[in-house]
Amino acid sequence: MPLHLTSVSHPAQAGFDDIIDVRSPSEFAEDHLPGAINLPVLSDEERANVGTIYKQVSPFDARKIGAALVAANAARHIAGPLSDRSGGWRPLIYCWRGGQRSGSFASILSQIGWRVELVAGGYKSWRHLVVARLTEMPFPAPVVVIDGNTGSAKTELLALLAARGHQVIDLEALAHHRGSLFGAMGAQPSQKLFERGLALAIEALDPSRPVLIEAESSRIGQLNLPSAVWQAICDAPRLRIDAPLNARAEHLVRAYGDIIADRQRVAETLERLGPLHPKERVAEWHNMVGQGEWAALAAGLMHDHYDPRYAKHRARYAQKELEIIRAESLRPEALEQLAAQIETALARLPVAMPSLRPTGDPAPDR
Repeated sequence: MPLHLTSVSHPAQAGFDDIIDVRSPSEFAEDHLPGAINLPVLSDEERANVGTIYKQVSPFDARKIGAALVAANAARHIAGPLSDRSGGWRPLIYCWRGGQRSGSFASILSQIGWRVELVAGGYKSWRHLVVARLTEMPFPAPVVVIDGNTGSAKTELLALLAARGHQVIDLEALAHHRGSLFGAMGAQPSQKLFERGLALAIEALDPSRPVLIEAESSRIGQLNLPSAVWQAICDAPRLRIDAPLNARAEHLVRAYGDIIADRQRVAETLERLGPLHPKERVAEWHNMVGQGEWAALAAGLMHDHYDPRYAKHRARYAQKELEIIRAESLRPEALEQLAAQIETALARLPVAMPSLRPTGDPAPDR
């Protein structure tokens, strides 16, 4: 009997030995159920060819050719990745809509004697749960936003607070991006993979405890925050880290070491700021890159680009800001003490107080 999913985490918690995605590799790469492995019954090329035959020749010919390909690929999987599975093996199988691809593979595995179950509605039904969690359902736990100008070590402080036992959702880790114009950390996940990780993190929250989230724009790199998450951030009370410019500049030099190592990349990113600033200022920044004056560059970018934008953004959320936490240093040895200060502030925070209506304005371009 097909398994009807009731939550985003349901497949991983249902007790199956393996979750098998039989869709093509490109479909799997874009997104898949948590914990799934990919055993495609049609490759990307085979799937495209069968689809072409279906439209241009006939559905019958497409099904006949498709069945032969599915059987051949199923045999390869049984003799390969599944060769060590015992007689009691119990897999959960799905395709796009729980139709022919998963049904065909499940039928072959069932004939061997394995206890196979299908996901009712396939990947599409699970994706519906993800979308509902992120766009239609209220955020399950009270949110506290950790705010502060660029370079305030917010991400590092979130990690320290998580280590102290606080609930944290690290949006930048899920997005594989530090949020700023210089924040790329390699390829980002697809939007759907990002949303999968976010939905799982939200679903795992304890509703009785606040969750700490870093102040972000509605867009992190190339990824968009889903509406319910963005609304929760707009609604939430805020604790702001206030650190001097020189301390933030020193921190950025440490945090962005991978970027500094690639001067060409820094120079190309600076060119994107050209339309927003006088030519002389941009030229001065380029000169700092050439001289390796990284702290001065960081300070200049914050003073002339980031801080003014944050000030404008913060004015919209002034009524949400409940406490300012001063930090004279952001060096690694000082961050533990700063995390303890945030922890003390959290204990004073009336998280359950009715939230003022949000403005919904986007955070500044970072």
